[in-house]
Amino acid sequence: MREQISAASKVVVKVGSSSLTTPQGTIDVDRVDALVDVLAARRRAGTQIVLVSSGAIAAGLGPLGLSARPRDLATQQAAASVGQGVLVARYTSSFARYGLRVGQVLLTADDMMRRAHHVNAQRTLHRLLELGIVPIVNENDTVATDEIRFGDNDRLAALVSHLIRADALVLLSDVDALYDGPPSRSGARRLAEIRGPEDLAGVELGRNGAAVGTGGMVTKVQAARIATGAGVPVVLTAAAHAAQALSGADVGTYFHPGGRHPGTRLLWLAHATTGRGRLSLDPGAVEAVVGRRKSLLPAGVTSVEGEFSAGDPVDLCGPEGDVVARGLVNFDAAEIPGLLGRSTRELAYTLGPEYERELIHRDDIVILETHA
Repeated sequence: MREQISAASKVVVKVGSSSLTTPQGTIDVDRVDALVDVLAARRRAGTQIVLVSSGAIAAGLGPLGLSARPRDLATQQAAASVGQGVLVARYTSSFARYGLRVGQVLLTADDMMRRAHHVNAQRTLHRLLELGIVPIVNENDTVATDEIRFGDNDRLAALVSHLIRADALVLLSDVDALYDGPPSRSGARRLAEIRGPEDLAGVELGRNGAAVGTGGMVTKVQAARIATGAGVPVVLTAAAHAAQALSGADVGTYFHPGGRHPGTRLLWLAHATTGRGRLSLDPGAVEAVVGRRKSLLPAGVTSVEGEFSAGDPVDLCGPEGDVVARGLVNFDAAEIPGLLGRSTRELAYTLGPEYERELIHRDDIVILETHA
């Protein structure tokens, strides 16, 4: 099945910070050039390439005189501001050796979630590819918060692969494959292929990334799950094996695609957002929403938590507090307590016809993976 990678006409490649920089935080020119050599060869052979590149914060450490990744958000954002320019300048120079031009695309999770934003991102990426440009995508770490604190570009790369309808996703790291335990442990076995969740049973996934990065193996496996669930095959390997991975050679770990392209909004709602509040559902509402894929009505909600506005994502919880779904709510948090337990017909009669509607329409609800 690895021929899907070698035959792909549109590929997303993600590279981590540790594969691009020195431990001191400066850009490693030789590493960047080596990666670009591989990508340019594939691009000149006719494949469209989107590069999702970490490294902005790491690249800013050296110019700012910092010896390690800062802990406070303001300094992280300052480092990203300085480092992003350094990073893109290096890519621009390196790809220019092959007569190729690059374009910078900075995204946040909010861009992925809101319809107008993700449509614009999709349009921009498609147009860049049509013009023969190599898009360099990164999280907008200068203004983002959750992405810096909790995220990694692995998830972003998986979402971008869905956004542009990529034929393959290649995740490049400082680890050459997924193993059934820590690679440093004697007897650890490389997992050459993952066909489904059952192949990951008992596998120990490291959560800590390199000193200059944010991710670990767990984020890469999560990204692979997102991409393969959308029908995109994934190879995970070391940056040094990029050429072999793109040629379909037996390196790293190959994740078999297991689904078809779902709706973009629902994929992003599930994987690119966090709930800004919680609605607790009674058992009947859980069955209606999860079991029968119905809209959520006020009568089935028992309580509301958090501060959110109409259009925000909220988590839908069962009677025991477990999150079963996520949806885009139609009312502000302050309005909802007065609606709970009442039928839409009653609400329309007492409050006006604009209240004769669901809290969340079924088209704006995604059932989360453990309950799908």
